[in-house]
Amino acid sequence: MPAVTMNRVLLTFCAFAVAFAAVDTYVVVLALPDMMASVGISVEQLQRAAPIVSGFLLGYVATLPLIGRIADLRGEVPVVGMSLALFSLGSLLTAIAPELVTMVIGRFLQGMGGGGLVPATMSLVATLYPADRRGIPLGMVSAVQEFGSVLGPLYGALVLSFATWRGIFAINLAVGTLLAVAVRVIARDAPGAASGRANRRLRVDWIGVLLSVAVLGAGLITYLEPSAIKRDLTWGQLFIPYVEDGSRWITPIGVITLVAAGLWLAWCWFAPAPLVDLRGWFRAAVEADLLGALLLGVALAGVVLAFATADPAVAVFSPQGPWFLAGAALAAVGFVLHLRRAAAPVVPRGALHARPAWGSLVVSLLIGWSLIAALVDIPLFARTTVHQDSQLGAALILLRFLAALPVGALFGGWLLRRFAAGPVTAVGMVAAAASFAAMAQWEATTLESFTSNLPLILGGLGFGLALAPVNAAMLASTTEDSHGLASALVVVARMVGMLVGISALTTIGLRRLHQVQADQPDLSLTQLGIIQEQAVFAGAAVTAGLAAVLALVLLRNAPTRSLPVAEALRSPG
Repeated sequence: MPAVTMNRVLLTFCAFAVAFAAVDTYVVVLALPDMMASVGISVEQLQRAAPIVSGFLLGYVATLPLIGRIADLRGEVPVVGMSLALFSLGSLLTAIAPELVTMVIGRFLQGMGGGGLVPATMSLVATLYPADRRGIPLGMVSAVQEFGSVLGPLYGALVLSFATWRGIFAINLAVGTLLAVAVRVIARDAPGAASGRANRRLRVDWIGVLLSVAVLGAGLITYLEPSAIKRDLTWGQLFIPYVEDGSRWITPIGVITLVAAGLWLAWCWFAPAPLVDLRGWFRAAVEADLLGALLLGVALAGVVLAFATADPAVAVFSPQGPWFLAGAALAAVGFVLHLRRAAAPVVPRGALHARPAWGSLVVSLLIGWSLIAALVDIPLFARTTVHQDSQLGAALILLRFLAALPVGALFGGWLLRRFAAGPVTAVGMVAAAASFAAMAQWEATTLESFTSNLPLILGGLGFGLALAPVNAAMLASTTEDSHGLASALVVVARMVGMLVGISALTTIGLRRLHQVQADQPDLSLTQLGIIQEQAVFAGAAVTAGLAAVLALVLLRNAPTRSLPVAEALRSPG
């Protein structure tokens, strides 16, 4: 098969992996009540379940810069494979979790894996395509990433119709494993890919495989405690703790699991060609500036926890939010000092010096800030008005917006061949601002009219138009050896914008609601809900308009069309 075709096949599989991981970001929307019940959390204790959601976001955002930098040093394909492995491991832990701690760890690993796929795939686009031809593939990757926001709840509803919530994560495990194998096999025949060790002849580490089977087998028995084995007079002794009221880890089967895991770690660290090259990955992390990445990760984690654990109906921050932000500020100061002193920092000096580079982060943050209003408040408006008893009906309203988004993303990528990134992004965000301005005028019966589709479609097309140009501007304004990091930072900026935006916009809406309620106390709950959503849409329109203006100013000189077509592919790390 021709090399160009193999590169496209490889990118398609990586994009599908991004889409599947994006679906998982939202899959807990319907499954969360059942997940809470399985670990002993009642519906009235919803705040205790916040780590199930925030754990995923924390893994997704806080580790992205390090993973992106490792992709620059080690190659994109190995990072895609390792990200899929982490995603699969997290799915396994979540599926078998008997208590909250294991479930949160599983969700954290899923976030790490799902987040790592995005910068690696974006960087792969930069490796496989010249600067003036990246638009459409970047648009494709951006589109599938955002489309997961609606497919997640629908996918969860489909699986829950014939299985428990654990079935969702069991399917994740199977699909993630198959994708990891497929990507590694395809990469051998895709000479343009920065695949690192992936192009070498595959050799099976049978000892590593056997140790992995032992760890997984013993671990599953430890967690699941199959009744047929537990009740047996002989085999049941495997589940008796060595000390009274001891945990499952100090039972014979628990000790076997721990010993097998220790042997697996030792083998993968010291063996010459192990199943998982732990020592090589650790060296890559150190080379990528592990200390700097940890400081940046702590700073991002503080922001994530401050907003993700808050109840927007009560306050912008969680009760511990100020402390989280204080810790984030200290870590940020430490990170800046570290950048000045480190020989090879995680963010190379001058990597974001160009105005379109740091401007892409500003514009991406504002895009996320306004986009979250569509993802959350469009279905919320539908539930407030015409679909008060139907979550599916509300999701289908949002589907009209999201169906237009990938079309806009591909069209935006195509436009990059003819126009600069700044104007394309600005046009997209002006369209988004106009759609939000129209939504701010919606009334109780508006969604029953065909004309309500116009702002939904316009908004989806607008956001789609803006996604690829921002990524293209960042990649064109940074050096080839920092594309993974640059792509990661764009995603981080958008995610932080979404977290801050949902809290800020909801607060604006609630203040408007209370103000109107004080002036007109006889208004119904539905009328008050409409007023609140109208205020949120109006605020999102302002944010989208600001993003359009800044895109014209900050992305003006991004060389997305002027670079030569021939691009020297960097050698794998």
